[in-house]
Amino acid sequence: MYALAVKRDFVAQHFLIGGDWGAENQWHSHHYVVELQLQGDALDQHGYLVDIVKVDEEMNAMVAFYKDHTLNDLPAFDGLNPSIEHFARILCVSLAQEIAFPNIHTYVVTVWENDIAWASYTLRA
Repeated sequence: MYALAVKRDFVAQHFLIGGDWGAENQWHSHHYVVELQLQGDALDQHGYLVDIVKVDEEMNAMVAFYKDHTLNDLPAFDGLNPSIEHFARILCVSLAQEIAFPNIHTYVVTVWENDIAWASYTLRA
């Protein structure tokens, strides 16, 4: 199986809801790092798993959408606690829709909110 990963980072804000998490309940920023990993069994006729230019474009669009925004204010988080688990799922589903290549069977998005905490979501096509 082949895998290709692309990583981006950006700053966005959130505040946690639905529980007492101390300072995390207050509006604050995180320097998020997002990695998209694409997996498939076969390469295309050019020897590529995917068109890396397309992947770069979609990752840049994702950064532009979330950078400097408060996650709680975005429709995708309506009614949800803006945890990194939810964030990983939302990003994975969205990126999979935009980066749909026939030889990709698995999409994995990992979101770090700091140097020690991350969550990931895996979507099989």
